Amino acid sequence: MTRRRISSGSSFEKLCSYSRAVVHGDWVYVSGTTGFDYAKMSISDDLLEQTEQCFRNIDKALVEAGSKMADLVRIVIYLGDPSDFETVAPIVGKWCAECRPANTTVVARFIDPKIRIEIETTAIIQRPEGE
Repeated sequence: MTRRRISSGSSFEKLCSYSRAVVHGDWVYVSGTTGFDYAKMSISDDLLEQTEQCFRNIDKALVEAGSKMADLVRIVIYLGDPSDFETVAPIVGKWCAECRPANTTVVARFIDPKIRIEIETTAIIQRPEGE
């Protein structure tokens, strides 16, 4: 079974020797993804914007892998503050409405104090019949 690695260009990927996502067979495993905007090389202080950017980063990795948000089967959300759950829940609901993946939310400390949310996902690649 072939394995393909996808990079976002994050300096952490090089430092820690990991990939933004790994495609293994029909599965796509997306690493914990923060709200860092790689086009601007910055991260917003705003939790809502960080959450949206997490999903934009995940969506980009999934598309590059040949999958899409609708193919998510698992999502793990890491929050720095448990009181942030009510704020991010509607955004998660918006991005996951079609697929309704299995979901776990964990409270964790982050390496960088600017990070307020991190999300990791697992998706399947839907292949046309007979492929």
